[in-house]
Formats: sequence, C-alpha cells, structure tokens
Amino acid sequence: MFGNMTGKDWLLFIGFTIVVLTAPIWLTPLGAAYPALMQKFCIFAIFAIGFNILFGLTGYLSFGHAAFLGVGSYAGVWMFKLFSMNVVISTVFALICSGLFALVIGYISLRRSGIYFSILTLAFAQMMYNVAYSVLTPITNGETGLQLSLSDPRHLDRALGVSESIGLPRTSFFGIDISGGGMPGFYFCAVLLIICFFLSIRIFRSPFGMMLRAIKSNQMRMKYTGFNPKPYLLAAFVISGLYAGLAGALMVATDPLAGAERMQWTASGEVVLMTILGGVGTLVGPVIGATLIKYFENIFSAFNENALNVTFSFLPADIRELIVELASLFVGEGWFLTLGLVFMIVVIFLPGGIMEGVGRIKALFSRKKTQDDAAQGSVVAAE
Repeated sequence: MFGNMTGKDWLLFIGFTIVVLTAPIWLTPLGAAYPALMQKFCIFAIFAIGFNILFGLTGYLSFGHAAFLGVGSYAGVWMFKLFSMNVVISTVFALICSGLFALVIGYISLRRSGIYFSILTLAFAQMMYNVAYSVLTPITNGETGLQLSLSDPRHLDRALGVSESIGLPRTSFFGIDISGGGMPGFYFCAVLLIICFFLSIRIFRSPFGMMLRAIKSNQMRMKYTGFNPKPYLLAAFVISGLYAGLAGALMVATDPLAGAERMQWTASGEVVLMTILGGVGTLVGPVIGATLIKYFENIFSAFNENALNVTFSFLPADIRELIVELASLFVGEGWFLTLGLVFMIVVIFLPGGIMEGVGRIKALFSRKKTQDDAAQGSVVAAE
C-alpha cells in the first residue's frame, strides 16, 4: 500500500519537519507563537491532510467529515473518564471508534457518487450531530458537552496508583502534562502531524495512491478493465476518517471537553475551505490552508476598534477614524469577510490554490534561469 519516496520527497519531509518544530520561532513575528494556537494549527492540519487523501486523490467530496472529528472527541473524553488520563489510551480508542464509524458510513455513502455522495455524507453528519445533541445525552451530555468531573472512576489510573492532583485531573503523556495550552501539548501534536504528513507522502507515492488517482481520472474506464474501485474508495474513506478521528482526539487531549458543535456541517465545510485554499491534491497545500484559516480566525477576530485606534494612532484624527471604520468591517466579528475575500481571490486567480501560485513562481524563476543560460551560451558561441 505504501510506496517508495524519492529524494525530493525526503527533502520535502525534512523541510516540513524543520518548519513544524521551529514554529515557535518563526510564528513570533506574526503574533501567533502561543502554544494553544499552534496546537490548533497542528490539529486542523491533520484534519485537512486526511480530508485531502479522500477529496484530493479520488475527487469524492465529503460534507460530513466533522462527524469523525466529533466521534474521536467523545471517545477520547470517555477514556479519560473511565480509564486513564494518559493520552495514548484515549487516542488509540478514538482511532478505533472513528475508523469503525467511517467504515459503516463509507460503505453506505460510496454506493453513490458525485453530488449524491456529498449529500449522503452531509446527511449522516447532521444525523450524528442531532443524536449527540438531543438523543444520546447520557453519553454526550447534550448541549453542555462531555467533560471531566471529580467523580470519574478512572479505573486504570487508580489501579496503577497514579497520584491525583487537586481539582480536575490533567491529561498527560506518560507523566508529561499535555493539557492547559502548554508547549508539551504543542510538541505532542506537532510530532503526530509530522507522522501523519509522512504517511500521506507514502500513500500519495504508492500504487494505492495511483489507483485512487485513476478513479478520479476515469472510474468507468477502470471498471471496464476489470478493476473494482469500491474497495479502494472505501479504504481511502476510512483512512480519511482515521485522520479526522485523530484530530478530534488531539482536541480533547489538549482541552478535555467534547461538544456536539464539532459535528455541525459548518465544521465539515471549514475543512473543505482549508483544502481548496491550500491546493487540492497537493501534499503541503491542506496544511497551509488550515494554518491560514486558523490564523485569520484567532488573530483577525481578536482585533477591535480600540486595537485599531492604537495601530493607526500616528494618523490625524479624521483620517484615523475613517480608516478604523473601514478596517473594522474586516476584523473582529467581521473576520469572515476577510476570509471570504481571500478565498474568492484564490479561487478566481489561483484555481489550484496557494500551491498553484507557488508553482507559478517556481516556473517563472526556472524560465528566467533558462533564458539567462541560453543568453550566456549565445555569447560564448559568438566569441
């Protein structure tokens, strides 16, 4: 299933690893170097990478991937409550639950393709959202959300004699505190992001990945040649669901609270935007898209009129008031307008996402270098 990596793939992976692990350094000038936000970058990057394995390779657009995000979150919190605060146990159980749910939903939804597949996944996600919100309240705690309490049994921790802290317990990785928005939580998420990115490269370069691309290119021709695309599609759907479940598990590992809102269609739509913004079918694009959207959400939305007045305090009063009034439309509660404009610009001018723009810049420099080399060769020939 996993293919061999080329030299360029290894360089990409090493570069990606360096960028992720040094994020606290290069994010400082951007005002985004605090651990809680960097954890979000990693978690939603994992979510987007997994979604891209399905959408980018097969062309099957799922509008219900947030369901697996929610399943992973609920499964993780229940492991904290029943057994142990060790995030390894909760993460493994979240992967099992999300994988089983993806297997069932994928088996049914993949009986259809195109818009019908998308609607089916959306319907399943909304059903699961409503079930979590109002039907299975003993398990999900409804609109309040599932959270830890002092009366939780935590059988495994107590059997092993793990000392209990004052107040609510904190998640840990074999004794290392993960919750609370600290740097250990970020590096835990970062390492898992690097592993997920490595696996995605192997999938993209494998015969399995080539089969998925063939399905996207012409599924009918594959059927005529004797290949059954359904097992490959189902495998891609389950892998994508596992990535989403892992993202949900990491959400509760860093903040042990699971709510039904994580299953809403808006959360599924968000990962679609992340993937399209960065570049569908590319390796790095979904990570870039997830980072940009979460940056806009957390940085731009934090601006208010007071912050804008301080920023433009060097301007004359009349001009400052005008600029602040205009800028306030795009920040704070209006940050969605900024995101919408960015998305429109990318879709109109870069249909392949941000990675298409990167490719154009590389091609421009490559063309310029070729022209310079040709001109230099002409001079040498003339001499």
